[in-house]
Amino acid sequence: MRDKVERVIEKIMPVLGVNVVELVDVEDGVVKVRVFPSICAAGIAKETVVSLLEEQIQEDIPEIREVIAVD
Repeated sequence: MRDKVERVIEKIMPVLGVNVVELVDVEDGVVKVRVFPSICAAGIAKETVVSLLEEQIQEDIPEIREVIAVD
């Protein structure tokens, strides 16, 4: 499952600009990520990045229920 999620994150990264997203954990249908916004993509809020990730991950992997950001 982790590999599938990592592939989706890699696929959506160009849409997010140069934000860096680190996959922290995948457990019980919940994906935990750490978002490091960059200077070039400073206009994109962390919440927006997580929302876009969640939408794409759930579209590609229906068994994922939620994507949350952790520190």
